[in-house]
Amino acid sequence: MKYECDLIEDLLPLYKDGICSDTSKTAVEEHLAECEKCRDIYEKLKDETVDELMIREKEDVIGSQSKFFKRKSALAGSIIAAIFALPILICLIVDLAGGNGLGWFFIVLAAMLIPTTLIAVPLMVPENKMFTTMTSFTLSIIILLGAICLYTRGNWFFIAASSVLFGLTVCFAPFIACRRPLAGYLKNYKGLTVMGAYTVTFCIMMICIGISANAPFWPLAFAICAPLIAMVWIIFAIIRYLPVNGLAKTGLIMTVIGIISFAGNKAAEYFTLKSATAAGATVISRSSLNSAIYVATMAIGVILSVIGIAVGRIKKETDKGEEK
Repeated sequence: MKYECDLIEDLLPLYKDGICSDTSKTAVEEHLAECEKCRDIYEKLKDETVDELMIREKEDVIGSQSKFFKRKSALAGSIIAAIFALPILICLIVDLAGGNGLGWFFIVLAAMLIPTTLIAVPLMVPENKMFTTMTSFTLSIIILLGAICLYTRGNWFFIAASSVLFGLTVCFAPFIACRRPLAGYLKNYKGLTVMGAYTVTFCIMMICIGISANAPFWPLAFAICAPLIAMVWIIFAIIRYLPVNGLAKTGLIMTVIGIISFAGNKAAEYFTLKSATAAGATVISRSSLNSAIYVATMAIGVILSVIGIAVGRIKKETDKGEEK
């Protein structure tokens, strides 16, 4: 035989997978035609039963380890939850022994839900940890606000709850939208969904504030909030969808900010003056100074937009020339 069996045996796995060179392939085929021992080894290599058994065994090992860590995490979460239950039990005993009712008990119970959701929930939930933890954390804060409001007999719950909901949405909505299970459903609409969540929670907050405020609140709030919401959406659309360079986007954003701020300021000034006149108060107007600032912002924005668009076109023409 032209080649030693040891050499051919080293080449057999590569030959089986079809990743050896043509020279090695020819050498292996010539040797297999003459050597029965190497042919038997090659036939055993072609048997996929061994590979399937190895894959199944690997999956079983990974599955058993995963179950082991899940049990440990659930146990740790249960222990932590039990530790957090101790002050709740103590507060219950003190309230009952002192004859003070269960007001403080429910407040402490709701308060202990907050660290429980941040520490125990991630350990006990097998999937979608981010979504479940943030959702339970938000609910625990709202429950705490409700318990305190009931105990103090206040009427501020909806204002506080809607404000907390809006603030937490601003902080956590982008992260939740990019994680399971929402990421699979939202796909390329994550930005729109987050902006929609911002808008909805902001409107809920303003409605809750307006319900408990005086009548003049609504015109002034609309004059301020409507331009603000429109400005944020336009800026988002410019950044996300407008196919121009960064300089042009910056200029357009500055222009939009100047125009909408100017319009919103005029509307807010009108309703403020109207309310003050009806109440017999005097309002000092700084309209001329504000107008000058807005006009300057718009002018700078327009200049930057023109420069950015011009630079983009010049670069595009240069790239086309280089391709030719």
